[in-house]
Amino acid sequence: MKSYRKTPGETLFAALNTLFMAFILLVTLYPFWYIAVGSVSSVAHIFSQGMLLWPDQLSLAAYEFVIGTKGVSSALGNSAFITVAGTLLSMALTTMGAYVLSKPYLPGRKTMTLFIVVTMLFNGGLIPFYLVVKSLGMIDTIWAMMIPYAISTYNMIIMRNFLQAVPRSLEESAMVDGARHFTIFAKIYLPLSMPVIATVTLFYAVGYWNSIIPAIYFLNRRDFIPIQVILREVLIQSRPEALQFIDSATSQISENIKMALVVITVAPIAVIYPFLQKYFVKGVMVGSIKG
Repeated sequence: MKSYRKTPGETLFAALNTLFMAFILLVTLYPFWYIAVGSVSSVAHIFSQGMLLWPDQLSLAAYEFVIGTKGVSSALGNSAFITVAGTLLSMALTTMGAYVLSKPYLPGRKTMTLFIVVTMLFNGGLIPFYLVVKSLGMIDTIWAMMIPYAISTYNMIIMRNFLQAVPRSLEESAMVDGARHFTIFAKIYLPLSMPVIATVTLFYAVGYWNSIIPAIYFLNRRDFIPIQVILREVLIQSRPEALQFIDSATSQISENIKMALVVITVAPIAVIYPFLQKYFVKGVMVGSIKG
């Protein structure tokens, strides 16, 4: 078999493409590297360097301070609970809703789908939304961070389209054997839908972990605030009391502490993502195209 020899133009294109992608990779990753290096460096080194390439020390003092702060540890726990409980709730509702909507024999299926899709384009507005949450007694409760946002129409449509691609003959065979819909859903559809389940789970988990707007709207007590609120107070509002950091001389939060807080906030999702990445593209593409 003859080996394919690239033309000079193809070789040049490959080289330029590699250089371009390497540049994009560098530009994308450097901000993360800058924050990571700064979090273990001294404050003087951060301000003396235009670009941080290497730390002048390997000190975990900033991490020890942030993790040891009561407000941060409490906020991390709140964010973890919101992410885990909210994702489980959202996935339960989304998968069951998508399963029902994927059935072509469902009476009124098109009408129900239309009403659901309309919510992607129109909503009642912020004030009615707040009044609904208030009337349900969820103001100043951690449930305000989850229940009002339990279902994403976009995620449900992706999952519905994926489930529609599952051969109906599997369902019919199970029904002949006496299986009912809950059994079919749990033992046939869910195992076959792992790519889209992993993808939608990642969408929900990232959304809940990064959620800050509901906390600003519905939480007045600091008992239930997520880590993102503290990150906002520290980086944008520059509030030292957010970290219980009080310096009578400067009343400022040092830069390496800010960077350590950013790393702690980003790390959980960054660690989880590689385990779900292999399902990501397949789940989105199949769920978006099918149906």
